[in-house]
Amino acid sequence: MARPRRNDFLIPTIALITDAIAIEISFLLSFWLRFRTDILNFLPLTEDQPPLEGYVYGSFFVIPVWLIIFHSRKMYGARRNIAPVDEFFNVVRVVTLGMLVVMSAAFFYRAFSYSRVVFGLLWITGIIIIFIGRIFVLYVEKKLYEHGRELRNAAIIGSNKIAERIYHTLRNHPLLGYKIVGFFSDHRIDKSSALLELKYLGTFDDAPEILIKERIELALVSLNIDEHPRLYKLLQQCEGYNIEFMMVPDVLEIMTGGMKVKEIEGIPFIKLKHLPITTWGRIIKRIFDILISGVLIIILSPLFLLISILIKIESKGPVLFKQTRVGVDGKEFQMLKFRSMVMGADKYDEQAGLGVPDDPRRTRIGRILRKTGFDELPQLFNVFRGDMSLVGPRPERPYFVDQYKTVIPKYLDRHRVKTGITGWAQVNGLRGNTSLEERIRYDVYYIENWSMAFDIRILIKTIGTLFGKKHQINKSGSN
Repeated sequence: MARPRRNDFLIPTIALITDAIAIEISFLLSFWLRFRTDILNFLPLTEDQPPLEGYVYGSFFVIPVWLIIFHSRKMYGARRNIAPVDEFFNVVRVVTLGMLVVMSAAFFYRAFSYSRVVFGLLWITGIIIIFIGRIFVLYVEKKLYEHGRELRNAAIIGSNKIAERIYHTLRNHPLLGYKIVGFFSDHRIDKSSALLELKYLGTFDDAPEILIKERIELALVSLNIDEHPRLYKLLQQCEGYNIEFMMVPDVLEIMTGGMKVKEIEGIPFIKLKHLPITTWGRIIKRIFDILISGVLIIILSPLFLLISILIKIESKGPVLFKQTRVGVDGKEFQMLKFRSMVMGADKYDEQAGLGVPDDPRRTRIGRILRKTGFDELPQLFNVFRGDMSLVGPRPERPYFVDQYKTVIPKYLDRHRVKTGITGWAQVNGLRGNTSLEERIRYDVYYIENWSMAFDIRILIKTIGTLFGKKHQINKSGSN
């Protein structure tokens, strides 16, 4: 029986070697900065200049310890598909933990006196150099995938709508590292199905033999509930085969945030839904919102004044436009924007259409504000006083909430957290005339996977979107 190539050795090995080299370089650089340059002369040199060999030998202990910690944090593996921002925070956490181990070992090891300054430098240089190495590994991984190397052969078992979604996702993200060989189905495929682009491999009964013949190492299962007995039979037939089976559950439409398992007294429970943010998480997020929004309000105050003057010069009416929006727990609040239209324009939203690019009701300064996104800046005051957060699902008007909640699954789940100035859906291009259902999926994913690192990643991507792409108009906005 042929064994499919796993394609999970080269990339983790490159990552491990790169980390080991980066740690050694960090050790040598820290020693050099402390004892071979004048950069840190302002610090008192309380110890004699030690031999370099003592630090080299020390690194031989540190490298395997840190690599074990990296491995325990699941940072070695192909197809990790992680954003650089998230990788940076992973490196910070692991290096910090590694430094605690190193300092503890140095405390008990009395045969050689290590410099505390060198340890401080090691923490900084370790984070920087290891992160640079990680970026290099991510680059190499993507390049290998681009050239068709180290791809995992995968097949889809099933032909329902979720199977089509699996294929669509993997087809549109070739750098994930998977090659879809084909699909299995017991049913006739609709002519409009995207699966027809794939090779038909056979029925479920043919699967055990074909999976080995095609050297497939990953079977992506998407079956209807009435087909589950066939899956049980298929798994029995594939016993002893080195093939990984991954199943998309029937409750996918309920569990967009990802399935999690929790054990209570030995009984495993599948979490269909959980609390999005803990109490401490809310506290940290709120402190972050207050600090960042407060600083931005102070820094941008001259811009606020300039925009206010221009709005007053061009048209009569208030500088700010207030509109009722729905926030966390369904509570309504007054969202602020710089007025970009003539007074009373919101009364004619239905006739004009929402978010049209050349709405005649817009003022000249309003067109500039909408194009740059500066009309949203007053929402920093909403964030500062607690109505909104910097990051979260975009708030909607009560009228549209009432309309959407009955026709779009999970729409009301958006109100489990504070709404935001920017969000995961927005930085992924889901603005304007894009699928509302897709936006909701992204919003719910954000809620179910929230972390401060995730918020910071979204804020960084927002800055990149503002400066790197043409600003798109939020469909729900009117003034």
